Amino acid sequence: MKKTLGILLAAMMMFAVAGCDSDDGPAEETGAQMDNAADNAGDAASDAADSAGDAASDAADSVGDAASDAADSTGQAMEDAGDSISDSAEEHSN
Repeated sequence: MKKTLGILLAAMMMFAVAGCDSDDGPAEETGAQMDNAADNAGDAASDAADSAGDAASDAADSVGDAASDAADSTGQAMEDAGDSISDSAEEHSN
């Protein structure tokens, strides 16, 4: 009798475990959705930061190029003014 009862109990436990549904419940599904949303938000923030960094780098390059061009123009203007002063001084000394 004990043996039969043990076998019957083991069979019931086997059916109980086999009957468990492997699908996630609503709480697990909601948690998974929240995890995915957090991952997506993190990815979007990282992409935005990368884009902002690229834009800042491009802007800095543009400012640097403009400053270099302005310095070149100023240097050329100063050189032209110096040449003009020299020419004028030579004309008045003769």
